[in-house]
Amino acid sequence: MKRILALLVTLAMVFALAACNNDSSGNKDGDVETIKIGVVCPISGNSAIAGKYITHGVEVIENELGGKIEIKGKEYDIEFIYMDNEASEEKTTNVFQKLIEEEKVIAIVGPDMSKCALAAGPIAQNAKCPVVATFATNTAVTEVGDYIFRACFIDPFQGQMAAQYIWDSGYKTTAIMFNNADAYATGLTDAFKEVYTSLGGTVVAVEEYSGSDVKDYNVQLTKLAAADPECVFFPNLLGELGLQIQQARGVGITCPIVCGDSADTPEVGEVAGPAVKDVAYVSAFSAESTAPVAVEFVEKYTALHNGESPNSNAELAYEATQMVLYALQNADSLTRESVRNALANINGLELPSGAMTMGDDRNPIKGGVVMQYDADGVSHFVSSVNPS
Repeated sequence: MKRILALLVTLAMVFALAACNNDSSGNKDGDVETIKIGVVCPISGNSAIAGKYITHGVEVIENELGGKIEIKGKEYDIEFIYMDNEASEEKTTNVFQKLIEEEKVIAIVGPDMSKCALAAGPIAQNAKCPVVATFATNTAVTEVGDYIFRACFIDPFQGQMAAQYIWDSGYKTTAIMFNNADAYATGLTDAFKEVYTSLGGTVVAVEEYSGSDVKDYNVQLTKLAAADPECVFFPNLLGELGLQIQQARGVGITCPIVCGDSADTPEVGEVAGPAVKDVAYVSAFSAESTAPVAVEFVEKYTALHNGESPNSNAELAYEATQMVLYALQNADSLTRESVRNALANINGLELPSGAMTMGDDRNPIKGGVVMQYDADGVSHFVSSVNPS
């Protein structure tokens, strides 16, 4: 019996030592054959529009690399593994587990939604797998842990942008309609109200609804119209905004409409139709930028995707992936921990949206822009906003 116990102890020590000598991605340092990067986004379901742009953004880099990446003079195979989370918290946690445990990815790009990032973030944190969320703006996303980063600005800055734009435009009263079941919408609403009221503005009405499956907003919008605001603010997801804009005009809301950054997709204009004219929104990026890095990205993107213009979903996915590549090329070793450390030390990385430095809170220090739709549903640059 004693010999059996001794054998079991010895085996346990061997396995423990093996575990200590291997990175959690399954790679021994310096013995990597293929570097795998996970990409998580909604490829199907109500938010598949966002997923289309996200995958298209990453594909620009994938096309450039051609399956190979050079790191410190050595060439490695590189593989991007796209997984559909259907914009679902449960699906995202399942996808994260598969990418981390089965595919042994060294990092994950995505997801784009705050609710999904918040649900799956603890899984990546516990596994010590770095994540760069693309469009998840809720402040709590990176607070999950030191392995969670993002490519986008956060809700307080986005709320500040929207509030400052509305105030500077001369609108002293605003009404809000938001999805109280969504972390993005609630976070942006809270940030907007705080900044707008501090500037001297008055929120004359706030209406709520629950869930992205809601299609009829007429009851809420009629109440907003009765409050007679000078401007309305819709901080909601892109799959909801087209109908909201269309129905707002239908109930007699003629004042300006301002949205969050999720309005940055042509499909919003397609659903809203003529009602989208003059609707403004905050955004991470303008395809009209004349900065050389932005021009190069737009040219490569449109060439690869048959003339399609990149929106913020595409651009942020591209930037998140570039951040991971930068980390790979500047890491001390090809391990998840070293990649995390390199991400935390990004300083002045030139990206399509401008130079980006990673803050101590793993939120990027970067600016944003305000865009506005014309009668044809094409958005144009209005102004830029930089961190104060």
